[in-house]
Amino acid sequence: MTNMRGDGSEIRLPFPQPQSPGEIRELAPGLLWLRMPLPLRLNHVNIWLLEEPDGWTAIDTGLHHDATYEIWGKVESELFRGKPLRRLLATHGHTDHCGIASWMVQKFDVPFMTTHTEWLAARVRIIDESRPISERTKHFAQVHDCDYAMVESFIAHRKLMAPMLAEQPRSIVEIREGEALTLGQREWRVMVCGGHADAHASLYCENDGILIAGDQILQRISPMIGVFPDRPRGNPLRDYLGSLPRFLDLPSDLLVLPGHGVPFYGLHVRTQELMQHHEERLADLLAHLDQPRSASSCTRHLFDHAVREGQSRLALAETLAHLNYLVHDGQVQRSFNDDGQLAFIRSDLGT
Repeated sequence: MTNMRGDGSEIRLPFPQPQSPGEIRELAPGLLWLRMPLPLRLNHVNIWLLEEPDGWTAIDTGLHHDATYEIWGKVESELFRGKPLRRLLATHGHTDHCGIASWMVQKFDVPFMTTHTEWLAARVRIIDESRPISERTKHFAQVHDCDYAMVESFIAHRKLMAPMLAEQPRSIVEIREGEALTLGQREWRVMVCGGHADAHASLYCENDGILIAGDQILQRISPMIGVFPDRPRGNPLRDYLGSLPRFLDLPSDLLVLPGHGVPFYGLHVRTQELMQHHEERLADLLAHLDQPRSASSCTRHLFDHAVREGQSRLALAETLAHLNYLVHDGQVQRSFNDDGQLAFIRSDLGT
């Protein structure tokens, strides 16, 4: 196998210009990169194709959209060429990574590999998003002082995303933390981490110095870490920050294959950047809580541009992840005001 190691002291992009949507690029023998388009603000997701002696393994799928099916048809006819897909693996259960998993399983008659938690999460989300906005969600919005425009952006986001997650496979081949997998004639170790998703699976190949990071470590943007109505007191940021030292324990010179963006070297540098990003956001938020403030008010402070662009749902979720982290850490107190809304204030200023 070709050794793909590079200098890990800085972030280096071996392929700074990504290929066009739907096109495939070989990164190493038997390791191919498919850039799948998304009709969203985040306009692509990376799919990794691993060549087997008798077929292929695909990692992640794209979402339920006409362009996705068209591209998979092209991949089958132009790349597979009679060597069938042998297995499908999803790094996690978000729509862009497993949106058409059931279709692929049925079309190619292959097993579906993912963590049990992520498989269940996708199936629950399909059920939840097929129903009207729940009273729980309305209460969540009221408690956090969301105005009409913010609530409307929640509804619009739901209408956009719900149709893009199709039926999920009825069974899986479960993958677990620390498990060794042979995929594409390479040995990979499964790393299951929380934060962005509850049980996100990254894959580490020690022999060839490759990390399929999924959305846990991204090249340019920070992974979305959010709190939603189903777990309003959750602390996903603790889980995410707790996962990052594990990546610092890996060699610094790995070729990192992220779920979005382009492949890069510089795992340690990027991991430290992500740590610093959240430390700075926590410090900014803590300074802002010099008086009781709602989560909605904090969202406008941290993500004013995103709110004005209609991204209120994710902006509020990210804000709450940071607020809940500070609450769990004892640096912030929360209490209900006279209007039944949660207010947050620094603990040293609270009563």
